[in-house]
Amino acid sequence: MIADGPHANASAAIEARGLTRRFGDFTAVDAISFRVERGEVFGFLGANGAGKTTAIRMLTGLLSPSAGRARVADHDVYGDTDAIRRSIGYMSQRFSLYEDLRVRENIRLFGGIYGLPDRVIRERGGRLLADLGLEHAADELVASIPLGWRQKLAFSVANLHEPEILFLDEPTGGVDPITRRGFWEMIYRAAEGGTTVFVTTHYMDEAEYCDRISIMADGRISAMGTPRELREEYGVASIDELFLRLARPEPAFGAAGDLNGRAGGPEDPASAPGGAS
Repeated sequence: MIADGPHANASAAIEARGLTRRFGDFTAVDAISFRVERGEVFGFLGANGAGKTTAIRMLTGLLSPSAGRARVADHDVYGDTDAIRRSIGYMSQRFSLYEDLRVRENIRLFGGIYGLPDRVIRERGGRLLADLGLEHAADELVASIPLGWRQKLAFSVANLHEPEILFLDEPTGGVDPITRRGFWEMIYRAAEGGTTVFVTTHYMDEAEYCDRISIMADGRISAMGTPRELREEYGVASIDELFLRLARPEPAFGAAGDLNGRAGGPEDPASAPGGAS
């Protein structure tokens, strides 16, 4: 679904070369290289502990690489983290919304963090609530609305400032298949508008929704291509079958999944891309 749009040009949206992250003697992400084109929906697949979240935190400027290079929205992940955060939206697996604030308050807060004028926040916030069918719940606490609606709201506020790239870390975790399908329709609409979407998931059926995918195991990229290319190359009937062949379970202790959530402590929303999300 690589589409023309306001952000389209010849350079890649994301490009990594030998990107590595170590925690002491443990290598969570091991010299990965890949390129994501503008307007592409790129699926970053792997089991828990494969290194997905560590990689996404490096690409969003939240974690410094130990080695290698990467550029995101034409900015270097080493020296241009502020510029990266202005160019992207990030829906974190662990922190996306303030659940003790009301729906409307979250929209205003994130709009302000992203630097949007009050008028724009009101206009886009109104459209957001209407599109999600949440106008009746605008003054409800986020904690009180169903999980599926919270996930959709988190996606919408991450996209409120119309970023070049959206990073989504396990965005459909814990929701039912029908809600997951509706969430992917939102992803498609963003991509059709020219936004690049980089999404991590362990749901193999979601791989079929992506333009291209990579499969990570033990911190390395084991396979990369379109779902059809990979099925044909490996002679499998489904991406789920391929995943079972390539991906290995996480170690019991010290895996990247553990480190992803603990290195540096809980995420500070003020340090997240664009200031939050």
